[in-house]
Parts: sequence; structure tokens; C-alpha cells
Amino acid sequence: LPNEDDYTRALSLSRLAYDLENLISPALAGMLLLVTSWQGLFSGTVVGFIASALLVVSVALPSGSAPEKRRGIYERSRRGFRIFMATPRLRGLIALNVVVSMAGSMVIVNTVVIVQGGFGLTDQHTAMAFAAFGAGSMLAALALPALLKRWKDRSVMLAGAWVLLGGLGAAWFADSLYMLMPVWALLGVGFSTVQTPIGRLLTQSSHGEDRPALFAAQFSLSHAGWLIAYPLAGWLGSSAGIQPTLMALAVLGLVFLIAASRLWPADDPLVIAHSHHDLPRDHPHRTESGAEHSHRYVIDELHPRWPG
Repeated sequence: LPNEDDYTRALSLSRLAYDLENLISPALAGMLLLVTSWQGLFSGTVVGFIASALLVVSVALPSGSAPEKRRGIYERSRRGFRIFMATPRLRGLIALNVVVSMAGSMVIVNTVVIVQGGFGLTDQHTAMAFAAFGAGSMLAALALPALLKRWKDRSVMLAGAWVLLGGLGAAWFADSLYMLMPVWALLGVGFSTVQTPIGRLLTQSSHGEDRPALFAAQFSLSHAGWLIAYPLAGWLGSSAGIQPTLMALAVLGLVFLIAASRLWPADDPLVIAHSHHDLPRDHPHRTESGAEHSHRYVIDELHPRWPG
């Protein structure tokens, strides 16, 4: 995309479309069940997936301006994880992923337990609680382009993580659906505030040829957090109760939020002055820019470690 503002708007619109889909899909499914069976609904879903796959295969993606070096799947995977572990802002992102999974698992796993088991309400009321979460997420997605113009990604994402922890704390006092819905909306705001800028963060931290590997690493690392959070939220919710579960997830989220703020330094410029005295004097990178120079710093073959 032409510039960073356009890219930020594209990320926010993508998040908005995702949240709209999550709100509209349950409503459409409910309407279809009035005229068809569960078997018919699932059959239609299968047809939709097949059609989507055909559309994806039919799209021709533009190739880069320069030919990319071919790498095997092992090399691509290793490269993505190496960039993650060597880049301070991405190490902080790993911890933020865990904060998101702790708060998100509470909503996804235990909403039905709270609304139907705790409040004694119906499926429709459960859908209302999920809709509040989605509405909060959409609200944040709409506001983020303006916020990211004024504030750094780190400040915005850490603030979103604090909102998630605040939402878990506020849920402790929610003893009715009408108290739960604004809390779930608050969690949606925090969820989207942390998640939406991730694509920009990964793009800033890599060359074009490394981005597929880096996005794949983000997918794997973020789902590792969900792999822990989902069973934890379900097991604690069923064995200890909702309030102890909220406390446990909030405490774990706080630990990882503190870790994220430590791993991702506040002073995190994209352009960094560094030296290449380790390279031969006739190396092209050194002869073009000198032994000491500044440019947007990302981990690659010439820059295997973060300065300092």
C-alpha cells in the first residue's frame, strides 16, 4: 500500500470486517434453522467453504519486484522464529499474545456458562453477550487509525492489554446480563486494540521475502497461548467457579503484560545507527553505506543480532 496510514486503515477495516462476520454469521445461522435442519445448515457451510477455497485459488497474487530466494519449509519456519526471538518488539508481542488469549478464552469458553448456567437465561441472551464483545471490537477497529497516528504502536497495544485486564476485573462484579454486556464490550475493545496493529508490527520488522515466514510464526506463537488458555479457562470454570477463574486469568495476564513491557523497550526506533566492522571492507553493504550507517533495522543475514 502507498503509505503507512493506508496500511493502518486497511488493517482496521480488515478487523472490522472480521468482527462483522462474527456478528452476522450467528444471526444468519439462526434464521436458516427456522427453515432447515442442522444437517442442512452444515451442508450449506461445506458448500460455502468449497466455494471460498476455489475463489482463493483463482486469485493471482502480484509477484515482488525482485526474485525471492527459494527456501524449504524448515528453513522458512526457522527463519520466522529466529526473527521473532531476535527482535525486541516481537518478543514483547509474544507476551501480549498470551494476555489476549487469557482474556479472550474467558469470553469464548465461559460466556455460555455465565449467561445460561449462572443467570439462567437462553441462547438468545448468550448471543447478546457475544454481540456486545463484537461491538466493542468493531468500535476499537474504527478508532485505531486515528489513535495510531498520535500514539506509538507499543503505547496503544499495551493500553489495550490493560483494558483486557480491567475487563476481567470488572467481570467479577457482573451479576446480570445487563452488567455483563458492557464488560464484554470493554473486553472487545481491548481485544481489537492489541490485535489490529500486529500486521503493521510484523511488516515493520521484516523484509518482504521474510514476511510469510514471520506471519506464520505469529500464527503459531499466538495459538500456543490459546492452547494453554482454552483448557485452563474451561477446567477452572467447571471446577473452581467463574470468579476464581477470572482472578487466575487476570493474574496470569498481568504477569505476561509486565513481561511484554520489559521485553519491548519504550525507545524502539525503526531506523537505528549501527556498524558493520565485522564485514569485509569490500562487501557491497559496507562500500555503499560505510562501516557505520543508519537505516530501518530488521533481522536478516547482514543483521543477525539487534544492536546493543
